[in-house]
Parts: sequence; C-alpha cells; structure tokens
Amino acid sequence: MIRGGEVIDRLGRRRVDLRIDDGRVVEVAPSIGPASGDAVVDARGSIVVPGLVDLQVHLREPGVGHVDSIETCVAAAAQGGVTALVAMPNTTPCIDTPELVHHVHERARAVGRCDVMSSAAMTVGRAGERASDIEALHAAGVRLFTDDGSAVMSSAVVREVMERVSVLRGAYVGQHAEDESLVVGGHLNDGEVAARLGIKGRPAVAEEIVVARDLMLAMLTGARYHVLHASCAGTLELVAAARARRVPVTIEVTPQHLSFTEQALASGDALYKMNPPLRTAADRQALRAGVADGSIDAIATDHAPHPDDRKAASLVDAAPGMTGLETSLAVAITELVVPGLAALETVIAAMCWRPARIAGLDRWGHGGPIAVGAPANLAVVDPAESWQVDPAGLATVSSNNPHRGRWLQGRVTHTFLRGRCTWSSRMP
Repeated sequence: MIRGGEVIDRLGRRRVDLRIDDGRVVEVAPSIGPASGDAVVDARGSIVVPGLVDLQVHLREPGVGHVDSIETCVAAAAQGGVTALVAMPNTTPCIDTPELVHHVHERARAVGRCDVMSSAAMTVGRAGERASDIEALHAAGVRLFTDDGSAVMSSAVVREVMERVSVLRGAYVGQHAEDESLVVGGHLNDGEVAARLGIKGRPAVAEEIVVARDLMLAMLTGARYHVLHASCAGTLELVAAARARRVPVTIEVTPQHLSFTEQALASGDALYKMNPPLRTAADRQALRAGVADGSIDAIATDHAPHPDDRKAASLVDAAPGMTGLETSLAVAITELVVPGLAALETVIAAMCWRPARIAGLDRWGHGGPIAVGAPANLAVVDPAESWQVDPAGLATVSSNNPHRGRWLQGRVTHTFLRGRCTWSSRMP
C-alpha cells in the first residue's frame, strides 16, 4: 500500500491511497484500510507519479574501458525514479544488428530493475555512409534510430533512413545535431569562455544547421524526427517553425543544459565538458522557458558515465559527458519548480508520460494514469526534501556527476517496477 500521497499523472492531481498486488494497481480511493500482510509506504507530504521515462541513456554495454555497466546504470535509474529508458547505440561494437539489440534487452531483463528499450545506429558501424537494416532492427524492438555521438552528415543517407522509418509503426529518427565540419577539434561552446581559455569551440550554429536540414527531410519524408539534447535557443525557433508546418518533431533537453552555462568551464574543469556543450545564459533561459511552456517535450539525462581518469584530464583531452540518472528529477525541481519557473506537474509530464509516448514505452505500461488495472510502475517523491549529492551514495560507479557536492531539493524515496520495490531511500 502507498498511503497519504498526492498523485500526479496526466489525469491531474489528487490525494488518494493505492493498493498494489500482483504487479498492478488494484485499488485507488481517498482512504484505504491496510489489509493483513500489507507492506505500507507512508507517502504523507510526498507525491506519487508514474515511473519516470528517460529517452537518452548510455549503458556502456557492449564495450570495454568503462567501470559502469547495464547493471549499475539500471540501478542508478531506479534510484532516480526511472522505470523505463532508451539505451543509446554508440557502444563498442555499436548497436547496429538485431543480435546486439537482443543482447541489451536480455541483459536488462536479467537485472530487472528498469525496462530498457535499445535504440540502434541508423548507419552501419555509425560510419554515416550506409543505412543499417532498419526493418530487421525494428522487428527486434528498436523504435529510435540514431548515430548518437555524431551526426550523419550525408543528407542522402538521412533521407533514405527517414523514408524507411516513416512506414514503420512507432519508429522515429533522432540526431546528435552537430555539423562535424564546424565542431571538429572543439571542446566547449564557441564563445566568451573558449576565447579566454584559447581553446577551439563548438558553435551553436553547428546544431542549428543539422536540425534545419533534418526538419526539411522530415517534412519531405513524413518521418517522425526527434532532436536529442537541444542546447540553444535557435534550435527551439527551428522546431517551432517546423511545427507550424505540421512537421512531426519532438525535442528533449538535458538537466545539465537547464542548470549550467559555459561559465562552468571557466576554470578548465572537464567535469562540465559535454557535447553539445553548455551554452550561454540566454540559451539556458530559452531552454527553461521551453520546458515551462511545454514546447520542449522531454527532459532526458544523456547519462554518460566515464572512469575518473577520463574526466580528470585537461579540458582538451578529457572525455565529454556527465551522469545524471539519480539526480535528474531533483535538478529539475531545483532549477525550475523551486524558483517558480515551471509547475511541478509540467516537469513530471516532461519526465514521464510525454517521453513515454515518444518512445512507445506507454505500450509497455509506462507513463500511464495511476488507475485500477494499470501496471504498478511508480515513483514516490518527497518534493521538499533537501539532500547533498555525494557520488559515494549514487548507484553509478563513475563519479562524473556535475552536481556532486551540491544541495538539491526533491528526492525519490521509492521506485516500483510492476509492483516490486526497486529502490527505497528509507531502507536501513
């Protein structure tokens, strides 16, 4: 039983008790008396939401040279209230065959703490030259096709992939939108901080060029297009214009881009290095406003664990990427809800039912209303609890969380996957 909590789902906000049995919600009422043998979660002062859905996670399997794995990453997901996620394909080898898709799915099922849907590379070997076997990968369960980590620069190849994706149920194309010719050798935003440090930057226009091209190809082919980790105001303007022309496009933003600007790299600390890079204060303001008004569909972590030595190197030599599965909701509450920039319901929507619909994970029982008969994929969150981020207390083995040492507000206290508690901060 979950007693005394306030439910937030796509049907609205209400105070109810829940009873869970055999993996499903079996009773919802203003007050439910506990039956003999019930385990009771006291959710007074907390909210109860459908389990969060993360559209972009790097699980690091298959691969070598990383301390994290599917096992540690899905544990991190559970700690963050995430019950379903989309795994990125830029592994070693990259995920571009049905066999590798099945491997990821089977490994995740064996661990059992979070449902995992693998994406797949849109080109063979992520080389950007030849389309993957899109139809076979779709049959294996793939819905997102992306060469994440790099953009496919051949417009002809992107067009072919989109044409093939457009006729497949639930399928969509995602792009790491950075024009390779403009960002090669760059390590942070092409702006004030890069100039001061004397390091080549990665300009926002590199993102805008790729997004603009892909939106035109999506309009031509009718394929669904998803902008991965948008970083700048110009991208939002392009998406808004495309939507006015009825182009089927969705867009996500990371907690990092909602929190930090290029100034975080002023000291040369590679902890804050990522691609696309942290941008200007004006870009951050536009992204926050996009979440608040709903024009940004989803908040996705781009969770990218790295060994400590890969992030302790110089800004030029360090690997790009940050972790964030355990802290994403708290960051969103701290950055958006606490200062009054966005409603809590809006943030939950961007981390729950809206991404579930994009990826088709609603068909897996995620993101749906909390109602009798629904799968009990749930998170209990204390929105008022303050806590300090300590990497030693996170499930991710890698310590490259940019919020380490920071006090955040809002904490996941319990996560349930089909009625089984996969995480509890209240355990002794």
